[in-house]
Amino acid sequence: MNNEGQELSGSVESVIYQNEENGYTVLRLRTEDGGISTVVGCLPFAVSGERLALTGSWAKHPFHGDQFKVQTAERLMPKSVTEITEYLSSGAIKGIGPATARQIVERFGPDSLNVIEEEPERLAEIKGINMKRAREIGASFRRQSSLRRLMEFFAENNVKLYYALRLYKIYGDDARAALMDNPYILTDEFIGADFAEADKLAISMDFDADSPERLQAAVVFELTHNAGNGHTFIPRELLKDAVNQLIHVCGDPVETAIDELIKAGSVICEDIAGRQACYLARLYNAENFVASRIKAMSRVVPLSCDIVPIIDEAESELGIKLADAQRLAVSSAANFGIMALTGGPGTGKTTTVRTILRMFDRMGLSAALTAPTGRAAKRMSELAGRDASTIHRLLETGFDGQSGEPVFKRDSSDPLFNDVIILDEASMVDITLMAALLDAMKPDCRLVMVGDADQLPSVGPGNLFSDVIRSGAVATVRLTEVFRQAEESSIVKNAHLINRGELPDLTENKGDFFFLSRRDGEKAADTIAELCAQRLPEKMAIEPAQIQVLSPTRHYATGTVSLNKRLQEVLNPPAEGKSEKLFGEFVFRCGDRVMQTRNNYDIIWRKQSGESGMGVFNGDVGHISEISTENQTMTVEFDDRQVVYSFDMLADIEPAYAMTIHKSQGSEYRAVILSLVKSARSLISRAILYTAVTRAKDLLIIVGDREMVEAMVKNDKPQRRYSGLKTRLMS
Repeated sequence: MNNEGQELSGSVESVIYQNEENGYTVLRLRTEDGGISTVVGCLPFAVSGERLALTGSWAKHPFHGDQFKVQTAERLMPKSVTEITEYLSSGAIKGIGPATARQIVERFGPDSLNVIEEEPERLAEIKGINMKRAREIGASFRRQSSLRRLMEFFAENNVKLYYALRLYKIYGDDARAALMDNPYILTDEFIGADFAEADKLAISMDFDADSPERLQAAVVFELTHNAGNGHTFIPRELLKDAVNQLIHVCGDPVETAIDELIKAGSVICEDIAGRQACYLARLYNAENFVASRIKAMSRVVPLSCDIVPIIDEAESELGIKLADAQRLAVSSAANFGIMALTGGPGTGKTTTVRTILRMFDRMGLSAALTAPTGRAAKRMSELAGRDASTIHRLLETGFDGQSGEPVFKRDSSDPLFNDVIILDEASMVDITLMAALLDAMKPDCRLVMVGDADQLPSVGPGNLFSDVIRSGAVATVRLTEVFRQAEESSIVKNAHLINRGELPDLTENKGDFFFLSRRDGEKAADTIAELCAQRLPEKMAIEPAQIQVLSPTRHYATGTVSLNKRLQEVLNPPAEGKSEKLFGEFVFRCGDRVMQTRNNYDIIWRKQSGESGMGVFNGDVGHISEISTENQTMTVEFDDRQVVYSFDMLADIEPAYAMTIHKSQGSEYRAVILSLVKSARSLISRAILYTAVTRAKDLLIIVGDREMVEAMVKNDKPQRRYSGLKTRLMS
């Protein structure tokens, strides 16, 4: 039973499941012949009593039997008094329950729905409904009707339906009109459509190839796309070239589009180091604010106390002896409003931070520890011996459903009470998040930035930590001495060799660093699977949950996509009673390790204690604890937080048995297996190899090609990032 183009009509008997975010619905439909059918698909706000005319196909579900999968839907309002009463009693319209539904139908009969939509003020004729409530009922009904019509338009034009919900959140009842006026609004960051998707719709609507809407949308799209690649701005000439490649229009029309966006304030163009730099306004504002705030913080006066005896006391209490550079870092934290502490593995950054904390404790100052990701914050907490939080949690992040932007409760109007902020993994922080953090700090609050400047920069826009250090505008201490205990580690020794441009010892194969030569991708993948499932658990007592496979790429046999399928086969194979969900090309299974791939500010999490909150962020890793085919949901446990995803949200999740090196930033794993067989030229770099090696705590195994290791060590040329922060700090 899988016939395309089948038709089915009837009235909704009951709604089994509905996701208000994306419209995915499971319902029971009473058909014209009196039978009951299960219907699944995108049917936002479907309610009991309404009539549907559907096209689609029949499919047999392994647990729930025959289901009708919706392709198109025509929403027909109920006609009979009985159907209207059932519809209004369902709770579909805010402000109407069963009792009120009966009153409305008794008063207006078959004309009830027309009254609600066209003349809602007449509802005030009914006892118990005042004029305010009558208008609210009318607004609720019109919202549903408007969104339904928008959905139908999207379906007719083969546009992804969840864009309609995002569009409606921003424009409300004006969404359809806004879309008809400019279909390129779908490329808004919050809505998330690719330029090609919006362009296809616009062409079908007879928009000209050189229309102002198309040209301006292409400019903004290129700036947004390149921000995702780490750039805060794009030189004007390169921006024009990129737009030309995207839409095949060049010359004066593109210049005019850029100028119009500048006039509107959406784009800001400014001279940076002799080049015309084009910024999205939000990135320009963030970069300017960060620069001005850092300059102001660098002028904060030193703390008025004798630091030396405090450092001596901290050394005694912690049972340590600081090196000269570490003592300089501790005193710099007291003498400067902002300082940067950088160093490789084993150079004593954690010990230095613990001493800085002890010093501020003795001074009676309140210090907050924070990091950009949950994994980095957890690691910081374990090493420092006190609570640390993510930046998002520290700033009490919420979500603005209208703009699609995160909203930080803590800002200059309601700043953090802390006297000191210690920011770990500072190289991972992008310019917009740094602006939010600085905005939430009191004017006299001090900032200690900690990280490894030789690791990869942030995934988001900017080159913050490197720019701050290279500008010379901030007191910086670089730790270079590797301490005796760390010096005994081959991982640490080889990491420093790599960072100096020297080839690590690939022949030693003992202790904590191993190299297994594999030039063939399939054989390398087989070896990696065997290491994870058998050799490490059986011979070294390292459980699979403590092993992280890393690769520079998603592609090829040893990229993360193929490796995740291979590793799932050996680590979490199918079994009777173990629920699954096919999404795209991957079958999610209970017990799988998964990772969130984008910031979701409005998803709800809950803890066993009953505490709840909002937000799961890019890079958060958890495991699947439940898959409910009946409710069409998947439950993921992120440490102590439980999050429920609808099946239509699974695009935000991917398997994480293997992950890219970029995604591993800020984390530390007991054992790392590094896959190095084949990769794109842009990913063969020293910084990527160095970042991967420094993720391993107790064991590192490189499985791959010696020549690729050599190529990565030799390539110390960083990928160009367009950022104006260094220039601003030096001005």
